[in-house]
Amino acid sequence: MEPLLNADLHCHSVVSDGTLTPEALAARAKANGVQLWALTDHDEIGGQERAIAAAKAEGMKYLTGVEISITFAGKTVHIVGLGFDHTNQALVQGLRNTRGGRAERAKEMSDGLAKVGIQGAFEGALQYAGNHELISRTHFARFLVETGVCKDTSEVFRKYLTENKPGFVPHRWASLENAVKWITGAGGVAVIAHPARYGFTANEEFALFTEFKQHGGRGVEVVTGSHSSADALQYAETALEFDLAASRGSDFHSPDESHTDLGTLPWLPGQLKPVWELLSDRIQ
Repeated sequence: MEPLLNADLHCHSVVSDGTLTPEALAARAKANGVQLWALTDHDEIGGQERAIAAAKAEGMKYLTGVEISITFAGKTVHIVGLGFDHTNQALVQGLRNTRGGRAERAKEMSDGLAKVGIQGAFEGALQYAGNHELISRTHFARFLVETGVCKDTSEVFRKYLTENKPGFVPHRWASLENAVKWITGAGGVAVIAHPARYGFTANEEFALFTEFKQHGGRGVEVVTGSHSSADALQYAETALEFDLAASRGSDFHSPDESHTDLGTLPWLPGQLKPVWELLSDRIQ
């Protein structure tokens, strides 16, 4: 499959913290010219059957997907898995365990917000979570915008949901090793998602990429919704340095919130190996 393929291998549905159904995402991707699509909900593969069927109905090629939350160097990092067997029991169970901590964390977040006068945030956020197991900061943010506490979700994060703010509660996620092993053990390829977002030092980032490779990781998102063109160039060089395939995905969550729509990203730089070349036998 050629590198100039309109592949969008990172987006979210109502099964995690997106606002559209897998079917609506598939239709939107198709309308925007996407040729190869993956739904990558957070720590959850419950939408995969629907996404596979929707992609088929739209005449789009499809790769199974997930975005796994891990903790590395004290920060939350995301590892995208592509092209795996979504019925693999080790993967299914690992993701279930990762999701397990979210409800406790959400209640602590709600308690923190209550202390600054924002009542009922847990119940309010639950209304926005299509999947209650996956309640997240995004759902709290939508509740606070809807109730007029803040004008938009970025204001919510800035004032309430980041470190040292009243609603912030850190979460211990899976390890890098576990996430990569779950994905590769199920026949898929592990990809470091939007690396420019983490704010690592050069040494921390080198450690992340080195350990990721050691555990069997094979790809990195070079072109993604939150990357500038300078970021894309930087991580194109990183991909070459670490001999990683390059991925491309919008990280689309919602028509109202996402800056980058499905299928509208720049092309991958030509000297890189597209991640879908590693997965040609897994494309549905």
